Amino acid sequence: MNRTAVQKWVADYERAWRTPGTTLLAELFIQGASYLPSPWAQSLEGLEAITRFWESERDGPDEEFTMSSDVLTVDGPNAVVRVMVRYGVGRSRPWRDLWVLRFAQDGRCSSFEEWPFAPDQPDGH
Repeated sequence: MNRTAVQKWVADYERAWRTPGTTLLAELFIQGASYLPSPWAQSLEGLEAITRFWESERDGPDEEFTMSSDVLTVDGPNAVVRVMVRYGVGRSRPWRDLWVLRFAQDGRCSSFEEWPFAPDQPDGH
């Protein structure tokens, strides 16, 4: 993987989130991918589990949000991306995430690990 390929994958992820249904997920994730939505959550295993999670988490393809990202590093099949998501009216807090990604040889994600942070989230001290 390289920086350009990771940037494209992140853009395709956002496009999939904004598209009705979940058929685009097969273009993003391998069949046996793991998806960890937070460091404290149980990992979702497989494309079918990721699909169910997406359907339960998003409001729908017309959900109002803006998303920006910065690829911090790419090392072989691994990448770390900083993501900022701001939701529309009625959703008070923005989210800043770190995504730790591992890619298969075909450019699809085999492991997705998300570290989400919100402004009012306890800092652990």
